[in-house]
This record gives sequence, structure tokens and C-alpha cells, in this order.
Amino acid sequence: MFTSAIFLALAFRGLHPDQFWRSLSQINPPLLLVAVLVYFFAVIVIARRWQFLLRAVKSVPLPALAKLVFIGYMGNNVYPLRAGDALRIILLRRNHQVTLLRSTTVVALERMFDGCVMLSFVLFSLPLIDVESAEVDMIVSISAPLFAIALIFAFALAANPDLLRRALAPFLRLLPRQLGGALGAFAEEIRAGLEGLRSHRHLLGAVFCSYLTWAIEAGVYWIVMRALDLELSYAVALLLVGAVNLAGLIPASPGQVGVNEFVVISILTALGIAAPPATAFAVVVHLTIWLPITLAGFILLLKQGLGWADIGMAKELKDAEALRGDSS
Repeated sequence: MFTSAIFLALAFRGLHPDQFWRSLSQINPPLLLVAVLVYFFAVIVIARRWQFLLRAVKSVPLPALAKLVFIGYMGNNVYPLRAGDALRIILLRRNHQVTLLRSTTVVALERMFDGCVMLSFVLFSLPLIDVESAEVDMIVSISAPLFAIALIFAFALAANPDLLRRALAPFLRLLPRQLGGALGAFAEEIRAGLEGLRSHRHLLGAVFCSYLTWAIEAGVYWIVMRALDLELSYAVALLLVGAVNLAGLIPASPGQVGVNEFVVISILTALGIAAPPATAFAVVVHLTIWLPITLAGFILLLKQGLGWADIGMAKELKDAEALRGDSS
């Protein structure tokens, strides 16, 4: 929360409220509604990607996964530490008997795919846009090696399932039998969660959906630009989506409040957009991708027989189930 407060202060420093409200008054509500509907479609594509990566573990219908993705987005938007991801993992276990470690591994893969797509968006769009941004340079320099190393490691384990077994074998022999057996079972669950990377069809489907969903979200940014009468290109929308989501590595409050606004305003002002319309866009586009999905996710959460308090307990519930033993 403290981090978000700092970024909000940096984002809104020197802003004149009257100019900000004047920029907001130019908004086109029908276009904003279109942006919301397009964003919902992007979330459904995310569910399709999850289905591809889970296919080697278990076949789960797309509508069921889409509901869990909506709930997960809602949880991430209202609770810190990505509690929404833990919540959808627990619901996948409860509703479809997918073990916690396997589904957690798949969710981690999703994050790696997202990071690589965001990096490619930034690197693709920068040559098309005349912009110098220290914020973008810093984000890329920090995130690029992290995601590259993580993805290479995941593919190495998927390509050679015995690699993890061989790496752990010397340590397992030194441990007490019960603890060694538990750690060995843990490694097997992770290996099973990576199985989706071994199928060319599932892997290509996951990669395609990764690019498609974020390209659609960039379309949401572009539509909101038009709704606020900002004549900016789709390449700018790609840059904003990439930079904003890579900045998600920064610990902040739920929904990346503050960080999101700071990154968007910094890039737009570097492009020559005045602070009031840049700030209006940052606020409106964040609300567009935050508020409707949060409301929809909460309604779906209630239909699952859960309530608000269950979001905050999600990580504790996941850890408790893992300690009790995750067999299915």
C-alpha cells in the first residue's frame, strides 16, 4: 500500500484538478462500453490458454475455466500478493480435482508466458514510436533476464523430465526417508504440471492465445484512447500494455493502483501528451480493466458458495492443503 501511495503521488504531482476534469468530460461512453466488452473477450481467451496448458493434466470445459479466471482476476484486483491466483487454484482443485501443485505450476507458466509477451510488445513497439522513457528502459532491463531465465528453465524441465529427478537425487538420499519421499512427490507434481509444454499442439495453442489475449487488451487501450479523443497509434497501446504489466513485478497494492497510473502517464507525457489528458486516460483505462471484471468475478464467486473473506484466506487455504498432502 505504501508503494502505491508513493507512485500515486508521483503520478498526480502538479496536476490541476480543473484541467483533469475537463479532459474527462470529453469521454465517449459508448466507446467505453465497447472497451469493456472487448476486455471480457480477452479474459475468455486467457481461459482458453489455461485450458491448453492444463490439457495434459486434465481436460476441463472452457466455460468452467472462464468463470474461475474471472474470479481470479477479481481476487487479484482486491487483495494483495495475487490471492486471486491462489483462489482459482483452490477452486480448480475443489471443482475439477486438479492437484494444487500441478495447477500452481501451470499458473506459474502462464506468468512466464505473459512476461515474454510483454517484453516482445515493448521491443516491437519502441522502434515504431519516437519516445525516450527511462521508466521503460528500467522495466525492460530488470524483467528481461528474469523471464528469460525462468522460461528456459521451464522448457528444460519439460523437455527432459528426468532432469529434476537427477538434480534432486543426491539431496533426497541425505534426507530422512519420509521427508525425502515428500520432496520427491513434490518434484513429480511439478514435472506433471509442465507436461503441457511437451505437446506441440498445446504449446502452440498456449503461445497463440498468449499473444492474442494481450493484443486484444492493447485494443482496449486503443479504444479508450479514441473514447478520450487521443489520436495515438495501436503501437503506443502495445507499449503501454507491455510496460504496465511488466511493472507488475513491483510490489504494490491490489490491482497495481499507483504503479499503473505512473507508468502510463510517464510514457504518454514522454510522447508529448499534456499531463491532464494523459492522467485522464490512465485513470479511465485502469477503471475499464478493473471495475467490470471485479464486479463480474465477485458475482461468480458468490455462485461458487464463497464470499469476500474467502479471497483473503485463499493463500492460507492453499498452503494448508499442500501441507496435509495433495493427492487426487
